[in-house]
Amino acid sequence: MELRLLGPQENFLDLEPEYSSLPHSHIALVPAPYEYRTSFGKGTRYGPDAILAASAHVEPYDEEFDRELCYELGIATVAPIALNGAYDEAAIAKVEVVVEHLLQQGKYVVTIGGEHTIAIAPIRAHFRHFPQMSLLQLDAHADLRSQYEGSPYSHACAMARILDFFPAERVVQVGIRALCREEMEYIRRANLRTFFASAIRRESPRTSSWYDAVVDSLSEDVYITLDVDVLDPSQMPATGTPEPDGLWYHEVIHLLRRIRQSGRRIIGFDVVEFAPIPGLHHAALTVARLIYKTLTLAWSSL
Repeated sequence: MELRLLGPQENFLDLEPEYSSLPHSHIALVPAPYEYRTSFGKGTRYGPDAILAASAHVEPYDEEFDRELCYELGIATVAPIALNGAYDEAAIAKVEVVVEHLLQQGKYVVTIGGEHTIAIAPIRAHFRHFPQMSLLQLDAHADLRSQYEGSPYSHACAMARILDFFPAERVVQVGIRALCREEMEYIRRANLRTFFASAIRRESPRTSSWYDAVVDSLSEDVYITLDVDVLDPSQMPATGTPEPDGLWYHEVIHLLRRIRQSGRRIIGFDVVEFAPIPGLHHAALTVARLIYKTLTLAWSSL
């Protein structure tokens, strides 16, 4: 498979070819601008382009680790996948082929959507390569409906479709604060480890034991699917279904830090459901910085 890559002024972090060619990059970013069954706010198909454009303004230096990861490891950005009208399983398959190809080359793969349904593709591909991995879902919504608005491939069904092939005992949900009775029954029946935002908020900030409880629920290899609506809408209004009382940016980062401090590996991740709002620059920059910080944490020793 021959993949077209994005060059400077288009790629992630606006990197020159010596830091963004595929042969010289350990990391590959896959934009998947899929939007077909969004049910409220629209625009997730514009998410990847907005994130890439904003990333040009993210500083490459990380003071916590005193390193510039992009120059050390290289980050190649694949051209946005042309879905050409494909939807549901057909669209998922197109993305999965690209992710699988990159994993076979030994690349560390990050996928950016697009609505949450598209996360099925990288998760399925990573599961083949890391069969003992855990799946950490950071999300405001459980996404466990059997179908929604007549389709089993709605973004509201993303985790239900993933659980068609992924073991429920290795799924950990964090930040959930909007779900229907059907989804609550699914959580109880499957004994999913779900950390509701309301329970997190009831904890004393001095203890914050939920971090340890989440980390202890994970296996050595951790894949993360991050719906940007896990963040409170005061920090992330640019998403289809924002929900109040969400996690803060620093809480998400601290959770990822604790995962790495425990010795666990973040083997890959996707970031989905970003729907840019024209003129609202901070939201796109927040997502771009979140991606880069997650990469730095994943590739650093703590």
